[in-house]
Amino acid sequence: MELLKPSPANSSPLTPLGFLERSATVYGDSTSIIYNNKTYTWNQTNSRCLQLASSLKSIMGIQRGDVISVLSPNLPAMYELHFAVPMSGAILNNINTRLDARTISVILRHSESKLVFVDILSHSVILEAFSLFPSEIKPPKLILITDDDETEDLSSSVDLDLTYEGLLQKGDSDFKWVRPESEWDPMVLNYTSGTTSAPKGVVHSHRGLFIMTVDSLIDWSVPKQPVFLWTLAMFHANGWCYPWGMAAVGGTNICLRKFDAKSVYSLIRQHNVTHMCGAPVVLNMLANEPGKEPLPNPVQILTAGAPPPAPVLFRTESLGFVVSHGYGLTETAGLVVSCAWKSKWNKLPATERARLKARQGVRTIGMAEIDVLDPESGLRVKQDGLSLGEIVLRGGSILLGYFKDPIGTSKSLRGDGWFYTGDVGVMHSDGYLEIKDRSKDVIISGGENLSSVEVESILYSHPAVNEAAVVARPDEFWGETPCAFVSLKPESDRPSQKDIMEFCRAKMPHYMVPKTVVFEESLPKTATGKIQKFVLRDKAKAMGSARVASRI
Repeated sequence: MELLKPSPANSSPLTPLGFLERSATVYGDSTSIIYNNKTYTWNQTNSRCLQLASSLKSIMGIQRGDVISVLSPNLPAMYELHFAVPMSGAILNNINTRLDARTISVILRHSESKLVFVDILSHSVILEAFSLFPSEIKPPKLILITDDDETEDLSSSVDLDLTYEGLLQKGDSDFKWVRPESEWDPMVLNYTSGTTSAPKGVVHSHRGLFIMTVDSLIDWSVPKQPVFLWTLAMFHANGWCYPWGMAAVGGTNICLRKFDAKSVYSLIRQHNVTHMCGAPVVLNMLANEPGKEPLPNPVQILTAGAPPPAPVLFRTESLGFVVSHGYGLTETAGLVVSCAWKSKWNKLPATERARLKARQGVRTIGMAEIDVLDPESGLRVKQDGLSLGEIVLRGGSILLGYFKDPIGTSKSLRGDGWFYTGDVGVMHSDGYLEIKDRSKDVIISGGENLSSVEVESILYSHPAVNEAAVVARPDEFWGETPCAFVSLKPESDRPSQKDIMEFCRAKMPHYMVPKTVVFEESLPKTATGKIQKFVLRDKAKAMGSARVASRI
């Protein structure tokens, strides 16, 4: 046996890019993309991606390892770029479309981007970002994505010398795409969403993205040729790897420029949608849409990004959505923990099922190990559902590291072999993990560690509450006390601050009850729907001390 060694025949680098070529062979005449009145087949999508990759090398001079940035909503071009950019040998860098010009400028400079594809509606913000470059640094080349029926009237107001379609049509559909020399070669550079801190550049390899893509399809039990509605932004962790996943199973991608619940319900019925993804805020918007009706057929919806409140899960499933819940980070490329469902739970009352489904669950098959460690001792916490610790992971889809940030990399990828997530959780007696908070969001009141997620879950059960987020407010006596920011449903009776506090007091220990309730029209969010708690923390801090001397 010792004579048996790896050979070229069994050592081809793993990459999800090969899924597209296979899909063109197997599902060539089947629909790959639908957007408004545009439809493509898998043969066409494969050819278009090869053409664009060819043009990137031959016309734009892109070299292996160059970074190409994209600022676009969920358009067909955005889907194609997930293949075309790395097929040219370049590294794909998707940028959040809600970022301001200053942050975009910082990302473009930090990533050393050579080329930017930008949706025409974001043209002005990119130009502003370019204007913030130091005079000695040349901005990257700009290519406009204009193939959107809704923006044709804007074409005359901008320079269209270099357009997405124009560049693509100059390419060669017989182009031999650039395969990675090693499966560990970088394939994407994603900047974190900045919900708790400044964005960091997360680098993932071809190997890690291959593992994550296959793992995601298996864990969610995605069948061949599903109809996938893009309610999750593709720029968010590459749409949890489902752009490549849909190619692997020959699915139909329904592209959506902007999320709104009414359009989603319409597209579900029009195209017989089977699958969709989104943060819990998406579920909340679907559940609260006026005039909604139960779905004609069940729709699988995968949620992650923040712990979903059990009341929101309950309301969503009552409409006909089948909710699956998982946990992942930009650093894991997708969901690596999922609430694997047990058939015996189907016999439980609906509210109890929702409570169980709100837990994050167990590792997916592509993740080697997960655990919850005590931050002081470094030992595993008790599996009692109460003992808090930091969630740690190890597995094939963990990031290579943070770009140009060796200190940040060493803090997260430590010598003990774990990736430290910065998330706080508990492990239940049945081995299921549950997130309790980000480490920065744990409120320490009078020496007690208080989970803002638990308080938010209670707030979401109030019939008038649309959105809720809880952060720490300084307090002279207790150190910190919970401060709740709440938006209300439009058609509801408007409760007072006291009403909300009394509602919470009846359902939780008094030390957990918010001592301040702030009503907002809407809460600040990232483009992926996660509430930006750092913004709310700043607001709470600016209020000054709550001066609460009693918890009653």
